[in-house]
Amino acid sequence: MKYSTKTGTLAKLPTGALVAGLQTARQVARALKQGALLEAATIDFTDNVGQTLIVRFPKSLSIKRIVVVGGADAEQSETQFRKMTSAAVATLKSVPTPNAIWTLTATKVRNRDSYWKAASALFELSTAIYEFNEHKSRDQVNNKLTLRILHMHAPARSRASVQRAVKFAQALKSGLDLARDLGNQPANVCNPTYLLSEARKLGRLPKMRVTALDEKRMRELGMGAFLAVSQASRTPGKMIIVNYKGGKPKDAPFLLIGKGITFDTGGISLKTPAAMDEMKFDMCGAATVLGATRAVAEAKLPINLVTILAAAENMPGGNATRPGDIVRTYSGQTVEILNTDAEGRLVLCDALSYAERFKPRVIIDVATLTGACVVALGSFASAVFSNNDGLANELLEAGEWTGDRAWRLPLWEEYQASLHSNFADVANVAGRDGSAIKAACFLSRFTKNPAWAHMDIAGSAYHGGAKKGATGRPVALLFRYLAQQV
Repeated sequence: MKYSTKTGTLAKLPTGALVAGLQTARQVARALKQGALLEAATIDFTDNVGQTLIVRFPKSLSIKRIVVVGGADAEQSETQFRKMTSAAVATLKSVPTPNAIWTLTATKVRNRDSYWKAASALFELSTAIYEFNEHKSRDQVNNKLTLRILHMHAPARSRASVQRAVKFAQALKSGLDLARDLGNQPANVCNPTYLLSEARKLGRLPKMRVTALDEKRMRELGMGAFLAVSQASRTPGKMIIVNYKGGKPKDAPFLLIGKGITFDTGGISLKTPAAMDEMKFDMCGAATVLGATRAVAEAKLPINLVTILAAAENMPGGNATRPGDIVRTYSGQTVEILNTDAEGRLVLCDALSYAERFKPRVIIDVATLTGACVVALGSFASAVFSNNDGLANELLEAGEWTGDRAWRLPLWEEYQASLHSNFADVANVAGRDGSAIKAACFLSRFTKNPAWAHMDIAGSAYHGGAKKGATGRPVALLFRYLAQQV
């Protein structure tokens, strides 16, 4: 799917489908001498948000049909605009046309400009058209989408703004697709070695370099926490480093870290069988930060960005870590592993400490870390924990702007005491109450950076049940945040 812009008189722009509000549809229909046809077709149409109608024109005309979108002529809130856009996209998906022109950037939205309206519409479209069919037989694929290019219509005065939104939306779609594809791959395909191969494909892009630490090197460096997770798997763990140098050589990089547990059995602290298949999604943190990195590179943002994927399988076995084992981390701190199913924080703590060598401006780690986060926030918001109010607020604002929302939870000193261990410097778990917060407190002990944030995406990264699949969240939030740093 390609996105582009068009300007000019709508009635003179050939297209298979014109997506427009009722008022614009009437103007175009009159210009094409089809006013009576449109009025007859829309006589019972309710011009409210959420309603749509397809009106077909004679085949001889350059505009084959109009998708009339309810509510587009009135001023809307952000929420109503997104609802209107969602309805329009759902209808457009069913239209048998290779191209369409979108005019809903003309709809007034309180406190939002054409750039936001174009970006929001294209984000909705990118989400709605995505499917993962790689492992289906051809006759099992139901995708009937014929749309190949969407043109955002823009008046001359706002064309530059809309063009910029289209450029960034195309880059974001590329990042979202990568994140969702990685998340949806089964664990017998997507293991740490596969993640490295996918990261190396990004290394072909300009200004990008990919390296990795294998288990031998991690052992030499003293990454005992990471190795405690991966040691029982037949597929060795990898710490994958993607370095994008789009900024000035001396500019401090932004740094993203993603939890990449490609399958999580819980280890010796074995999970219950129900929905264990969904534990292939436990690498969505790594998928997300890699997707955001791809978006940054394709948008050619003038920043430096280092992305670390902490990739491992958490498996049971004769050489698996046992509850009560004590390991020494890369930072030198020791950890008593009371629960081997709290493995994400173990790979992340060594990655956080290792990240300090890049002297980053900001560190953001992203992880499907705790079930407690799902209990607290459900699937609507990612959780944000941070030692820096400015960073936390920027992430929350990026979430509001994109609709990829987040909510801040506390990182108070009072929670730290619960991580006490009688035998090591810190325990990896501390009871069920407030456990998402305690997990964040654990991670906070392994970074010295004054601008660090932890995002727990356990509820937002994927859907279970009938709609099972990776969402790509929070790629949009991260990309918006990084784009705002230029």
